[in-house]
Amino acid sequence: MADSLHLELADYTHMVHTGIYSEETGQPQPLRFTVRVKLKVEPHYDAETPLDASKNYMDLKFACSEALGDRHYKLIEAVADHVCETLFLQDTRVEEISVKIVKLALSEADEEIGITLVRERR
Repeated sequence: MADSLHLELADYTHMVHTGIYSEETGQPQPLRFTVRVKLKVEPHYDAETPLDASKNYMDLKFACSEALGDRHYKLIEAVADHVCETLFLQDTRVEEISVKIVKLALSEADEEIGITLVRERR
């Protein structure tokens, strides 16, 4: 089995303009993001390994917030795709990304309703 390195952002909530129904449009709604990024792994990490041997964890949060801008996304699949594209463009070491989005406004009894998109670098 090959070595692997995953960076994660879990359960991050951000307000996003998304949806197709009248009750969803015009105002942002809360989405919960969990993002997992697979990076090319270094052969070894030790106490002196430089910071640039990894990726800034805050890049994951940025891709799920400021990078989305104020535009309206009809589908949360499009939101997830934008997150993936942002992260792929930021760093050539990113090999695969998983973006899980839960539409919190749809929950009636704490269930999670949403999607998970997994993309590999093409």
